[in-house]
Amino acid sequence: MNGAQALVATLADAGVEVCFANPGTSEMHLVAALDGEPRIRPVLALFEGVVTGAADGYGRLADKPAVTLLHLGPGFGNGWANLHNARRASTPIVNLVGDHATYHAQYDAPLASDVNGLTRTVSAWVQTSVSASTAAADGARAVQAALSPPGQIATLILPADTAWNEALNPAPPLPRLEPATVSEANIAATVAALRNGKRTAILLRGTSCRQAGLEAAGRIAEATGARLLVDTFVPRLQRGAGRVAAERIPYFAEQIVEFLADLEQLILVGAKPPVAFFAYPGKPSWCAPQGCNILYLAHPHEDGTTALTAVADALGARSRPQCATLQRPGIPQGPLNQFSVGQVIAQFLPENAIVSDEGATNGLGSYMATAAAPPHDWLALTGGSIGQGLPLATGASVACPDRKVVCLSGDGGAMYTVQALWTQAREKLDVTTVLFANRSYAILNIELARVGAGNPGPRALSMLDLHNPEIDFVALAQAMGVEASRANTLESFADQFASAMAARGPRLIEVQI
Repeated sequence: MNGAQALVATLADAGVEVCFANPGTSEMHLVAALDGEPRIRPVLALFEGVVTGAADGYGRLADKPAVTLLHLGPGFGNGWANLHNARRASTPIVNLVGDHATYHAQYDAPLASDVNGLTRTVSAWVQTSVSASTAAADGARAVQAALSPPGQIATLILPADTAWNEALNPAPPLPRLEPATVSEANIAATVAALRNGKRTAILLRGTSCRQAGLEAAGRIAEATGARLLVDTFVPRLQRGAGRVAAERIPYFAEQIVEFLADLEQLILVGAKPPVAFFAYPGKPSWCAPQGCNILYLAHPHEDGTTALTAVADALGARSRPQCATLQRPGIPQGPLNQFSVGQVIAQFLPENAIVSDEGATNGLGSYMATAAAPPHDWLALTGGSIGQGLPLATGASVACPDRKVVCLSGDGGAMYTVQALWTQAREKLDVTTVLFANRSYAILNIELARVGAGNPGPRALSMLDLHNPEIDFVALAQAMGVEASRANTLESFADQFASAMAARGPRLIEVQI
């Protein structure tokens, strides 16, 4: 048994079931070891940003890490942006990054880089294996680290000789760390605050945005009149019919300020205080009202759902809060835009679907329309680095093969990681991509005006324009094995989306808006 075989067996024993990979020469022994380990499914992606984004989508739904297999520093660098998003989502991921053999490092070969330094920028835990005999134990520690509440990125760097040299045997799995218990003092302080008559909101993030946490928070809201909020970009939100609804914080700074203007108290459950996504001349960065008292019921590493339940019980809240009732909007008439598209999606969205939202300027319509659709999970662009939507949907589908996945993507963001379509076709994943083709980085046209950059001329505007040439997403998808069609009327989109929801397998619908 070599180091790679011992490591891969250790990962399987620890519960790892999927490896998203784009390997190179230094990872060939790991590739061979995966061939001999039937408990881990290898999934090839053609770009490292798809590898890491898919691992993010998988971890958000599976509540355990996938492994990524990346080639040295440049391979990790290609996947960095979606690891940034995953870090912001607190997604458990184990990265395996190959490196030059220990004795080869002295020669500064062309692919040599500071792998350790690169990985530390997004990883909470980093380890370089020093020999084949330690690789398996390092792997067990990596899985434990990734699962450390609320979930984090663990990166194991493997010099090539630690993979091919002889090892003893796999290492046993390590205990999974549980979320910390919220103190009785925090619960008592929160109950007292909710009874003081001040205008209050509760801001949820993390696992508290799932059904049990939302129900506990809904009980509190009904008993006290507190508003129930979630972040603009919540990693995973369970919503729709039969679930407690929460208000989503707006995107732009001045909208957040207005949205929160009357608050006197803000209670955080796994969340941070709301701030502007960017700085703007003359606009606030800190968006909570001046004088608003901020209380932390639960920090991200703590059990927010149990704490919310304890608060609800202490308040004497009734056991079952009001939930959204199923409402299908029907098929609308009129122009094709994000709001009519959203109504069509709400009309045909199946129960227990998963929505990966990188619709950017065109995603709001679908979010609004599906508030009372059948119950579903909504995954957002947590770190703001575009190119997440298609890979996230890919990983979510690997984690939940029996659930329909709908990906909302802008055309600009899709081109960052369009290779995800190839992986969807290869793995026969049940993902339908609704691609909003407005031939523009539309959000940047908005931001260009907001930052006060003067009166842009044609050369500046051309840097945000996706015409000349126009991208044919139908042809691109078909070239990668995905069935694709184009909709330029609302009626044609409704027909195509209904067809996609009734069938299985990857599908792309280019919506010309």
